[in-house]
Amino acid sequence: MTMKVTTATAHFLLVFLASTISHSVICSALGNETDQLSSLLEFKNAISLDPEQSLISWNSSNHLCSWEGVSCSSKNPPRVTAIDLSHQGLVGRISPSLGNLTFLRNLSLATNRFTGQIPASLGRLRHLRSLYLSNNTLQGTIPSFANCSELRALFLDGNELAGVLPGAGDLPVGIEALVLSSNRLAGTIPPSLGNVTTLRKLACMNNGVGGGIPGELAALRGMEVLAVDGNRLSGGFPVAVMNMSGLAVLGLSTNGFTGELPSGIGGFLPKLRQLTIGGNFFQGNIPSSLANASNLFKLGMSDNNFTGVVPASIGKLAKLTLLNLEMNQLHARSKQEWEFMDNLANCTELQVLSLEKNQMEGQVPSSLGNFSVQLQYLYLGLNRLSGSFPSGIANLPNLIILALDDNWFTGSVPQWLGGLKTLQSLTVSYNNFTGYVPSSLSNLSHLMELFLESNQFIGNIPPSLGNLQFLTRIDISNNNLHGSEIFRIPTIEQVWLRFNNLSGELPAEVGNAKQLMYLQLSSNMLSGDLPNTLGSCENLQHIELDHNNLSGGIPPSFGKLISLKFLNLSHNKLTGSIPMLLGDLQLLEQIDLSFNHLRGEVPTKGIFKNSSAIQIDGNLGLCGGALELHLPECPITPSNTTKRKPSVLAIVIPLASMVTLALVILVLFICKGKQKKNSMSLPSFGSEFPKVSYRDLARATNGFSTSNLIGEGRYSSVYQGQSFQGITVVAIKVFSLETRGAQKSFIAECNALRNVRHRNLVPILTACSSIDSSGNDFKALVYKFMSRGDLHKLLYSTPHDDRSSNLCSISLAQRLNIVVDVSDALAYLHHNHQGPIIHCDLKPSNILLDDSMTAHVGDFGLARFKIDSKTSLGNSVSTSSFAINGTIGYVAPECAIGGQVSTAADVYSFGVVLLEIFIRKRPTDDMFKDGLSIAKYADINIPDRLLQIVDPQLVQELSLNQEDPVATDENAAHCLLSVLNIGLCCTKSSPNERISMQEVAAKLHAIRDSISQSTTSRLSRRQFSYIDGDHHNTWGSVLLDMEQRVLMEEIVTLLPVERAVATTRFVLGLLRTDMILHTGVACRDALEMRASKQLKEATHEDLLIPNTGNFVETLYDVDCMERMLEQFIVTVHELVGVRSPVRLATDIGRRLGG
Repeated sequence: MTMKVTTATAHFLLVFLASTISHSVICSALGNETDQLSSLLEFKNAISLDPEQSLISWNSSNHLCSWEGVSCSSKNPPRVTAIDLSHQGLVGRISPSLGNLTFLRNLSLATNRFTGQIPASLGRLRHLRSLYLSNNTLQGTIPSFANCSELRALFLDGNELAGVLPGAGDLPVGIEALVLSSNRLAGTIPPSLGNVTTLRKLACMNNGVGGGIPGELAALRGMEVLAVDGNRLSGGFPVAVMNMSGLAVLGLSTNGFTGELPSGIGGFLPKLRQLTIGGNFFQGNIPSSLANASNLFKLGMSDNNFTGVVPASIGKLAKLTLLNLEMNQLHARSKQEWEFMDNLANCTELQVLSLEKNQMEGQVPSSLGNFSVQLQYLYLGLNRLSGSFPSGIANLPNLIILALDDNWFTGSVPQWLGGLKTLQSLTVSYNNFTGYVPSSLSNLSHLMELFLESNQFIGNIPPSLGNLQFLTRIDISNNNLHGSEIFRIPTIEQVWLRFNNLSGELPAEVGNAKQLMYLQLSSNMLSGDLPNTLGSCENLQHIELDHNNLSGGIPPSFGKLISLKFLNLSHNKLTGSIPMLLGDLQLLEQIDLSFNHLRGEVPTKGIFKNSSAIQIDGNLGLCGGALELHLPECPITPSNTTKRKPSVLAIVIPLASMVTLALVILVLFICKGKQKKNSMSLPSFGSEFPKVSYRDLARATNGFSTSNLIGEGRYSSVYQGQSFQGITVVAIKVFSLETRGAQKSFIAECNALRNVRHRNLVPILTACSSIDSSGNDFKALVYKFMSRGDLHKLLYSTPHDDRSSNLCSISLAQRLNIVVDVSDALAYLHHNHQGPIIHCDLKPSNILLDDSMTAHVGDFGLARFKIDSKTSLGNSVSTSSFAINGTIGYVAPECAIGGQVSTAADVYSFGVVLLEIFIRKRPTDDMFKDGLSIAKYADINIPDRLLQIVDPQLVQELSLNQEDPVATDENAAHCLLSVLNIGLCCTKSSPNERISMQEVAAKLHAIRDSISQSTTSRLSRRQFSYIDGDHHNTWGSVLLDMEQRVLMEEIVTLLPVERAVATTRFVLGLLRTDMILHTGVACRDALEMRASKQLKEATHEDLLIPNTGNFVETLYDVDCMERMLEQFIVTVHELVGVRSPVRLATDIGRRLGG
């Protein structure tokens, strides 16, 4: 009995216990599911925008395991194990509630727009295996994930995370992939990462990480991917990498690594598939052992200092798809050195080959035709390649980009080029190609970019090019072409056709190019009216139509060009008034309407309020406008009362005319009598020049003391004057009237200068015609003082502190700027609207330099006015003379034998001066005899012996030494050759064969512009200039020994105290060594944006703790820098109220340039 009770009791107890446990489990499951539901809904509530409606299923009517992007385990109860909402465009914050999903293994929220910080609660997910938060806008620091013991992959790239890289203490022991690229991380690579031995992938590209790669990382023998591109790392090639024998991807590009590559790198890293080390300072030879890494398919070594030849063994890399060796100092001169090209034919998968900007010479090997048909991108530009167009390219049918620019190719461009049907970009600029542009190019139906500029093409622009329906950019400037069919292309965005022979009217079809943004047709022979249809191109930002023969008025439709930023219509024959609607263009930054025949009132709205942004010189009929333009007031419209009295006017006008005629005749008789006593009198300079007496000038020169004498000429002496009428220093030219011809020289100079104004002419302040203390006639001219003296002194004197025979250093950029300045001055004199003025005595001693090295042409004592049927100037001197006008060595041949004086004579003199500047030999040098002139000397030596005849200083500066080909600047060689060729064009023996100064100026501007554009367009992010011993940058001026505090103090004195802190901080930021200012509108736009932003962010501490170390910055175009700084100051003016923005910009520009 007792036994039965016991059995029954046990059975009851078991049933009760099972029921209790079951109930407990059910309650726990329900409670856990509720927690998961709550956590997920909290995450949903933190989303402010769901454009793809990816969370529409996240509601209580659906089980959470069926929600989009949510995965659960198959066990009961179901647990949320994965969330994948990547690429959904979600906007909001990541809710910390996700940290409650304790069974979560995979979380992917990549490629959305999440902001805020990464929740620290995610670091509690012990089962988390992968976390993908890439490509959002997450901020803050990286939380610790040390407790996520199962985490293997952590992807946080493409955000705005700050702080430092996590070390071993913040990472789980077994992590395999750590990807932190494209954030704002700083600091160094933690050596403790060497303890995370499971790590196979480390990527922290595009951050601000500095220092070196720690040696402790050598312990990571299982590393497969190490990508640290785009940081601030330095030191030699990381030795630790050589222990990572399984490494497949190594990325070190765009850092500051130096030294040579290990010679056995290919043997140590046999599994390497990608090696990218471009944008560093590696040097030495390319190791031939790279051929041992037989799996290598991507090899990028661009933008370093590698020398020697490309190893022939590189052709053993059969799987190679990309080989980028551009921007080094590699050379190939002989067949043996070109052997690598023959072997590259074995790389049957090669798709990209770039040898750009090296020192490859001679003809391209015919083996190029044996390359893989898979080759799509071929870059051979900026070398010394010569010969005809490489024929092997015909066998590369899948080319997409072909670049052969900046070489010495000759001959014609072949018609078969039109057979490369997949070509999208063709660049053959800056060569010596001749003949016609092949019409077969119209067969390239996918072509988007066509660059043919700076060759010698002739004839028509093929009309069939108008059929290229995908063409967006075309540049065929600096050729001898004509035609206009390209305006039929609806997709065209940028057109550069300047410096050609385009004639006729600008076609109305240009209005069909609705996408057109840049239109440059300057320096052609276009005529007729501007088409109204141009106003339909509402995307136009940049118009250059200067130096043509356009006539008619400026179309009112230009007022519809709402995107216009730059407009240049100067040097045409435009008539009518300036459309008032141009003042409504809000984005317009610069407008040049100078040297036309415009009349009427100048607008006063918009850009016309800023006199520094408009150019209207040479339009004699303009009036009104801003006060700073100093234009006459516009005449008042006659009243109605006057109009009602025609009979009175009919009587008064003839009577007044008769009286006026009688007075004129009387004055002529009086003048004729006076001429017997004094054949020439002082021309009137008008009221704008202050009156000055002999006593004033004597006082300013200490009685014309010899200590103030700074120069003597044939007819005059020049003194330095002090404290003259409020001007600190002036130059006073006193004429020696006892010398025959001196008075004539004075009159000629007065006539030449009284009505001309140009920034490259020596500015005249006033004239004096009086008597001296002895009662003798006294005549003098007062000029602005040129602090750097004359060009002759600069060319042939030594520095004050140099006791050696070394001449003053003149950079190539300075020489080019000088000849551009002088050409501008002569072009203005020859083509101004008051009639051509012939200088007649151009030579280096008559070219003066101011403190910013701007050249000014002076000494018009022999100047002549050219008389024609349309021009008559009183006091003009005949253009023919039987005496030699000018200086031996510079005078044109026809003038030396008493021939006609013409503008061509000045062109000849300019050509001689140009050659002298770059060759640095006087035309009267002893070597020039027996019929050999400086022009003939240049002619017989270029181009083959160019480097032997130019100034050795230039050869040293530009490293253009044939015995040291390590650092050749090919742009500079092209520049020298082009400039000297212009000198030869100017010094033709026959005046009719010489080009005009207008054309000379245009060509020189083009050379300077193209060199600047070519240089800046090739610069990588890390390729900024530096000073190291004797090395210095080729182009532009280099700032030396200027401390930031000096500039800071100068700006502080001109700014309100409360705003000086912010402004100074921004200026200093502009001039960091890691920033290069480029030319162009985009630079100005960026400048304004950066000004606005940084002025708001600056703090007092930024100013109190400046970096006082010397800094160096390259200015590829000093004029551009001055314009950029002026734009910056104008921006500051608008934001903080500077009183004199233009003055400050000019002062800073001069400081930078000087």
